[in-house]
Amino acid sequence: RINAALPMVLPIVQYGHPTLRKKGARIENVTDDIHRLIADMFETMEKADGVGLAAPQVDHALQLALVDVRGVSERPSLLWLNGHRADVDSFMPLVLINPVVVPHGPKAKGMEGCLSFPDVYAEVERQAEVEVTAWNERGEEYSFRAGGLLARAVLHEVDHLNGVLFIDRMNSEARAEIKPDVDRILAATKARLKRG
Repeated sequence: RINAALPMVLPIVQYGHPTLRKKGARIENVTDDIHRLIADMFETMEKADGVGLAAPQVDHALQLALVDVRGVSERPSLLWLNGHRADVDSFMPLVLINPVVVPHGPKAKGMEGCLSFPDVYAEVERQAEVEVTAWNERGEEYSFRAGGLLARAVLHEVDHLNGVLFIDRMNSEARAEIKPDVDRILAATKARLKRG
């Protein structure tokens, strides 16, 4: 018998799937189903070796995303709690439910990938810091300020919750460079959707 409590690896939808362009619905209550989805998403993100995963990427149009930047030493992350620098690793992993994000500071370019665009990487310009207020997995509100990779990961995942993809944030040069790969993913997704 399958143990229903064990988290499952969910299929990650790829570019061209309609859910990726939907705005996620607000979560009013953190139910058992939401807890189950969070557990499955963590399992999925870990298996895919990602630093973030948003619910629309597993075909759930909800305001829910996960971020875990532990173990990424070559791209530092910064964290402030109540105005004081804090240890990033001890604050991970993050569950962001109904996140509200205020970007700060100058824009910086950085390489990004996305689990919905396998093996596609390009430079994306985003603001360097971000202030975040969200619910955790217990439905409790918390806030933090982030910089570096953590800020970039949060902005990338919160974009997903609004139907915005990292290709939308690229300049025309970067977009042109990855166009063949993006077109290939789109064609494969369309074929899959057609087969049902």
